[in-house]
Amino acid sequence: MSEASISIEYAMEKASGPHFSGFRTPTATSVSSTTFSDANVPREPFVIGVSGGTASGKTTVCDMIIQQLHDHRVVLVNQDSFYRGLNSEELKRVHEYNFDHPDAFDTEQLLECIKKLKIGHSVQVPVYDFKLHRRSSDSFRQVNASDVIILEGILVFHDQRVRNLMNMKIFVDADADVRLARRIRRDTVERGRDVNSVLEQYAKFVKPAFDDFVLPSKKYADVIIPRGGDNHVAIDLIVQHIRTKLGQHDLCKIYPNVYVIQSTFQIRGMHTLIRDRDISKHDFVFYSDRLIRLVVEHGLGHLPFTEKQVVTPTATVYTGVDFCKKLCGVSIVRSGESMENALRACCKGIKIGKILIHREGDDGKQLIYEKLPTDISERHVLLLDPVLATGNSANQAIELLIQKGVPQSHIIFLNLISAPEGIHCVCKRYPSLKIVTSEIDVALNEEFRVIPGMGEFGDRYFGTDD
Repeated sequence: MSEASISIEYAMEKASGPHFSGFRTPTATSVSSTTFSDANVPREPFVIGVSGGTASGKTTVCDMIIQQLHDHRVVLVNQDSFYRGLNSEELKRVHEYNFDHPDAFDTEQLLECIKKLKIGHSVQVPVYDFKLHRRSSDSFRQVNASDVIILEGILVFHDQRVRNLMNMKIFVDADADVRLARRIRRDTVERGRDVNSVLEQYAKFVKPAFDDFVLPSKKYADVIIPRGGDNHVAIDLIVQHIRTKLGQHDLCKIYPNVYVIQSTFQIRGMHTLIRDRDISKHDFVFYSDRLIRLVVEHGLGHLPFTEKQVVTPTATVYTGVDFCKKLCGVSIVRSGESMENALRACCKGIKIGKILIHREGDDGKQLIYEKLPTDISERHVLLLDPVLATGNSANQAIELLIQKGVPQSHIIFLNLISAPEGIHCVCKRYPSLKIVTSEIDVALNEEFRVIPGMGEFGDRYFGTDD
């Protein structure tokens, strides 16, 4: 039985930058014995190697890929971070040290780092000082598990063991004169070196190392990008390929009736905030409402529509669609009531029914109260509950709707987060209804709580968690 939990360490503003290291960091917390191992095993990340000569535009290409993969967790690992620190003797003769030779890098540590990231562990990447030619002894860069790992460096294709960890290998090609000009500018401005020393180092070490080690590794590349970051067409094609390989959440492949709204920095940032146990009630409600509104809007998009033509103020006919007229909401009391305002804001005058189910632990189920529109059998139903955990309460609510004459296919279940166990439970029993959620979490623990989850949503939302 696998064990997992989630450590959430980021505030919303940290999710806005192009280089971030993901939000999911599995550590040790027990999981319920009812977990579904296939669904809960973390997806292996997609590892991309980006190589090329010095100043060929590798970092620019990486930045462009990361920016376009905004709806995935991405981390950039630089081979430069794994330079070996120079000893006192080497520092005395630093101008004779070949920083472009494979032996200048701690490849064993680089391998260990990528292997840990591939199995979902966090790592601490060294911080290298290019002016002092040594690693910082008390500073590391924390890197967390991600959907995509980009490994960038001049020699990342040189070692076969490193190459074998990659799903895609990209070689960035650029004219030698352009690379030299960029190298001079970078080393003088960013690394405090004078032009003469840069040229001497280039002629003595950089150019020979490129010919001996970097250029020969070009043959291992799956994709070669001429002109680096200026080649937008090549980068667009690469991003499309990565998206295809990443695909949807595994459960969306198993159950085509499960829909996860497309993630963005804003959505992940809001999830980070509402999952933070120290957030204020006011902020929890505010960001929960924003997420709920997005889920409701997405759910409404799955309703049937009919074509409709209208005449615009310019006396032109516009062909569009007409909203579904026979619609109602049903909230599972009491957490589901937090989603009612968003539904009313989207659907003017919509009828909303209520279902109250008493749970003793999560084995006992008892219907306490129901108040539904009398003509509910003729309507499409948006079933509201922010958290899908075991699926037992949801199943009882769905069964009641079916008993009232609502077809499975007319039910859309809306929630903020879903546990894989709950999705299995509901979809196996009711394969024709739709589930719309904003995130699928890892699992349930032994107390049937979703992890990482967000605690008792109703108590936090309505301020009764004291």
